[in-house]
Amino acid sequence: MKTKAASSVPRHVAIIMDGNGRWAQIRGLPRIKGHEQGAEAVRECVEGCGELKIEFLTLYAFSAENWQRPKPEVFALMHLLERFLKQKTPELLKKNVRLQAIGRLTDLPPACQYQLHKSIETTAGNNGLTLILALSYGGRLEIIDGIKSLLREVEAGHIDSAMIEPEMFSKHLYTRYYPDPDLLIRTSGEMRLSNFLLWQLSYTEIYVTPKLWPEFTRHDLFAAVEEFSQRQRRYGAVA
Repeated sequence: MKTKAASSVPRHVAIIMDGNGRWAQIRGLPRIKGHEQGAEAVRECVEGCGELKIEFLTLYAFSAENWQRPKPEVFALMHLLERFLKQKTPELLKKNVRLQAIGRLTDLPPACQYQLHKSIETTAGNNGLTLILALSYGGRLEIIDGIKSLLREVEAGHIDSAMIEPEMFSKHLYTRYYPDPDLLIRTSGEMRLSNFLLWQLSYTEIYVTPKLWPEFTRHDLFAAVEEFSQRQRRYGAVA
């Protein structure tokens, strides 16, 4: 991909990493092997974002609905998450990547919570790409949690309910420290949001690829950003 002007590169990319299980099943492998291969695609994407000078990358790593999967698969996914954090944190540190996480993080097993907080603290001083993992995350749950947070402020007398508007509400969401995504990428060809960043994606450009997540490379990321750069974002206005 040719170097693009800064204005044509999205500041924040979000990705629904779909297709790990199908990738494994096609090859006659256990589903967890697809998730393990998907970790390599994460590395490719992080490095590609670094090359493009993208500021934020949010990955839909584990949804609130994923807890409903068979217990052995959930256990394996949590073990994979813990192992990924342990192994990749030194690499993130070296590449100036700052790790963050959103979601109901207290739902994670204690060992995962510990390693996640440790990795976040270790990379806190980095000022390159901010990598945000959405873990035990659901868009509807986030909105509900935001409403509860606002209600507490109203009940405490800190704000008047008449003052509530979209900008204020955004400050009560998990993503309050980050800009809304400019580009959403979904792999495996599925045409749905799957309860991901429902509030934040209001004006996000969407790019869908038939590739399964374990097959996704930085060149696929470059192709998505290339197409993004050709689009005209109107935000509801007339061109």
